[in-house]
Amino acid sequence: MRILLLLFGSILLSYGQEKVLFFQTDWGNQLSWNDFCERAKTSGYDGLEIWLPSGPDDQKALKAALKKHGLLLNLLHGTHKGLPFQESLELYKKGLEALMLWKPVLINSQTGSDFFSLEENKAFIEVANTLSSQYNIPVYHETHRGRFSYNLPDTNTYLNLIPDLKLTLDISHWMVVHESLLEGKDALLSTVKDRSHHIHARIGHAEGPQVNDPRAPEWNKALERHLGIWEEVIRNNWKKHKGVFTVTTEFGPADYMPTLPYTRIPVTDQWQANVYMMERLKKRLKLNK
Repeated sequence: MRILLLLFGSILLSYGQEKVLFFQTDWGNQLSWNDFCERAKTSGYDGLEIWLPSGPDDQKALKAALKKHGLLLNLLHGTHKGLPFQESLELYKKGLEALMLWKPVLINSQTGSDFFSLEENKAFIEVANTLSSQYNIPVYHETHRGRFSYNLPDTNTYLNLIPDLKLTLDISHWMVVHESLLEGKDALLSTVKDRSHHIHARIGHAEGPQVNDPRAPEWNKALERHLGIWEEVIRNNWKKHKGVFTVTTEFGPADYMPTLPYTRIPVTDQWQANVYMMERLKKRLKLNK
């Protein structure tokens, strides 16, 4: 993965300040790694964000495709919520160390469980922060249903307790958890915005974590609310860190994507929805990339 680090370094040098790197999710992907990487590259993406394939042949094909198409890599990780705490913690640490060896740009972690205690969830965050410092690879903890960060008030509790806790902001989860677009909650969102270092760009609403089509006019209010929050996070990060911000477009496939009854045909095209999110953010941020 040394080629990825060299490529990322060259991007930082050539872009300078106030740039965004866009990553495509492989969620629901049915293409070969080569074809998937080719499509992501031609669609304007800088990299992929994926769960690492387990098989050695798949991993070899992934490495070759990333190198061939000049793409960066984010990796996903998570806590196994179905195991007892101590066993889950040990598995989390072992898996995270294995991902570090790939030297990704970042690791996005779906951390802990809403059924674990505060101290138990803290243990996962502390393991991640220790390994992140040891390997010099950022680990960002995603705001996600079912995890320690499943709602806004509890996430603020963890942020206040753990000064080096860094987030991936997927605010679509909180829209459905709190059954609102979080209007009037900007004071509570302040610390979250300040500690968010990566974004998952998907549009949620009061009744679900993903609208059926972000281009549809009936979702314009939800779209603008998400874009406004994301823009503030990105511009504040640019101002503070003078670096490149990362965004993964993360509209999911059926059945996360709403489908027609009986046939389960998705009501819109997942790839087009994700590319649309990238284009809207570029337009919003006035990026000339």
